[in-house]
Amino acid sequence: MTSIVLRGTTLHFDDAGPSAGLPVLLIHGHPFNRTLWAPQVEALVTAGHRVVTPDLRGYGDSGVDAGPVLLADFADDLVGLLDHLGIDRAVVGGVSMGGQIAMELQRRHTDRVRALVLSDTSAPAETDEGKAFRNRLADRLLAEGMDGYADEVIGKMLADYNVMAMPDVAAHVLRMMRATDPRGAAAALRGRAERPDYRDTLAAVQSPVLIVVGADDAFTPVADAEAIHGLVPHAILTVVEGAGHLPGAEQPGRFNAALLDFLATHVATRS
Repeated sequence: MTSIVLRGTTLHFDDAGPSAGLPVLLIHGHPFNRTLWAPQVEALVTAGHRVVTPDLRGYGDSGVDAGPVLLADFADDLVGLLDHLGIDRAVVGGVSMGGQIAMELQRRHTDRVRALVLSDTSAPAETDEGKAFRNRLADRLLAEGMDGYADEVIGKMLADYNVMAMPDVAAHVLRMMRATDPRGAAAALRGRAERPDYRDTLAAVQSPVLIVVGADDAFTPVADAEAIHGLVPHAILTVVEGAGHLPGAEQPGRFNAALLDFLATHVATRS
């Protein structure tokens, strides 16, 4: 693990694999940390790729901001990290909120994105109802902490049938959620409530795009992935059976197969 101070906050990250390998930046969702991507890091490094997995500000080992953190703030952090590492263009992938950060990075820093990997995410701006919900949840997490919230949502973060069937995965997901600083989670929730609409951004994407979704995702269902695919007709859409909102954790073999095939077939051969 390495750290860098960016815009007043210390960000921790891992940089694995050969420095000359195809760079892949993987962005975790809320309320997780970089260890969510452990199965993907192992598979990608074995395939010869370079993999950068940061803890977003407010999450994992990174520093915490008390105020709202916009998706633009996260995206600018990640470009600063790429600059620090000497990476001009990367495959940028994210799950859930991480997918929206990837879309924000595409919107703000198009020239830094070699390809997009969007897992279990959605493109439209937040609704008024959604804004109110996220701000209420932020207030709750600050008042109560993460434990109760983690227990409530584990059956949606994973497909409900996987909570008992995959105790090690469920335990890891719960640990990440419970360990998140409520101040960081709240800051991100308030910022995410103000996110822009990414549909025009996606419609203009010319680079390769992989869309992945768990077949039983309760938060961002298959229909949301299909809507993104409708905006980016050249994208590859993969539905992962036996998974919910976190297919990379629930079905890493299937997720990794789709990702590695995408990189080999659609990305590595492009300049």
